[in-house]
Amino acid sequence: MTCAIAQRLGARLGAGDVILLSGSVGAGKTHFARSLILSLLDVPEDVPSPTYTLVQTYPGKSTEIWHADLYRLTSPSEIIELGLTEAMDQAICLIEWPDRLGDLTPATALHLTLSALDAPQERQLQFTWSDPRWAGRLEGLCDE
Repeated sequence: MTCAIAQRLGARLGAGDVILLSGSVGAGKTHFARSLILSLLDVPEDVPSPTYTLVQTYPGKSTEIWHADLYRLTSPSEIIELGLTEAMDQAICLIEWPDRLGDLTPATALHLTLSALDAPQERQLQFTWSDPRWAGRLEGLCDE
């Protein structure tokens, strides 16, 4: 179900959309991002975790996709050096460990918290936002 929700969400995204993925190690952040990214590619390709590269970019069907893992960053200035602040305005951005963004967190971002449940393959997804545009765009997302 997590993959299906990621794919449906991907179809609703465009340039300038930022998804902030939170959750403990192993909660499924990268799995969710991988499913979403693959749904937006014309030609499927390997979608590795950006844990060591920090950022992976992909040529999406309508706009570039950035997948960032900020776990190893120590300062928000590193985010600027990576070009992530510019990408948040121009691409679809999926950002793991968004607490590292600090004051650079976009007010328009969609927050997704993933939590592992008792069954090994089950996850709880919680979406939160302050930008009113997300309410309509997420309507029926988990019902399809």
